[in-house]
Amino acid sequence: MKIAQKIKKIKCVIFQSKNEEIEKITKAMNEAKTIERKVYLAKRLISEVEELLSCEHFEKKKAECRICHYIARLRKNTAELIIEAKELKK
Repeated sequence: MKIAQKIKKIKCVIFQSKNEEIEKITKAMNEAKTIERKVYLAKRLISEVEELLSCEHFEKKKAECRICHYIARLRKNTAELIIEAKELKK
């Protein structure tokens, strides 16, 4: 199942509100012209994603929660790779 399809299945209000901001940050990060701007946005993205990963309403048995965390971890890993790429460029 594609990520976009998984996102549509999540009806959680917390996820939906965070996902809007995360998608805006991701779009800006993809369009950023400099690595410094990409890193700044990657750090913002990690901050937003961390809020999902630390959700007090997380229930391991709920598929919706597991999908949310899966997507959040993917996004965090991607953002961390961007930050690492800058470090390697030094």
